[in-house]
Order: sequence, then structure tokens, then C-alpha cells
Amino acid sequence: MRIVGALTVVIAVASQAALADIIRHASIPEPLHGSWALNSDGCGADDKSAIVLTAKAYSNVETKCAVEWVSETPSLRGPIYSARLRCTGRPAPTPSMINLIIRPDNAKQISVGVDFSNLKTYQRCPAKE
Repeated sequence: MRIVGALTVVIAVASQAALADIIRHASIPEPLHGSWALNSDGCGADDKSAIVLTAKAYSNVETKCAVEWVSETPSLRGPIYSARLRCTGRPAPTPSMINLIIRPDNAKQISVGVDFSNLKTYQRCPAKE
């Protein structure tokens, strides 16, 4: 019986420690700001696959989203961000809430998607003059 009690305490403490590592931000971190495309040829203004990240917004050709908050979770490959977004635009004309995963791969590349099985890799577009 003591083993079960001790094991319960260890599990409770370990789960609290795991949750303590998540940091909530009010905006998307600055190193992620800018225009991103699936490849360098997709950085044109008319590219439908391009996305734009700012401190308080995510947008693409079809959708405009306001950032509600961003959760940062540490991983072995670096931080992983989950942005809670309020979106309007096609396909849903009424506002909807989504979570968007943003995983920085390096300074010029990020992976973005609504879940880990559907992440797409984006390249940083050059800054406009």
C-alpha cells in the first residue's frame, strides 16, 4: 500500500513539473515575424501558399487571424509554439478559433500546421524594400 501511495505522489509531482515548462505569451515571438512561403518562388504577392506572421496576427490569402495568445513548449529541437487564433475569412465567414503549431527549424525555415501530422515547411521570404 505504501508503494501505491508513493507512486501516486511521484506521478502528481512529475505531471505538475511538466506543465510548469509551458510559457504563455501575448504575441508571436519577434524572430518568427515576416512573410513565409513553401519555397523561395512562392514569395510573390499573389502566391496562395504564403503566410504572414506579425506580433498579433497570422494571415494568408484566404484568412485573417488575430492572436489571442501563444503557448511556448520546450522540446529537444527547440521551442514549439501553439498560437490560439480568432480567424475570419474563407471558408468560414463567421469568426472561428483555431490552434496553429509553429515550430522554428532554423532562422530561415519554420514548420506550420494545425497538428503535428500535417506540418508544412515554410521558407522565410526576403524583406521588401
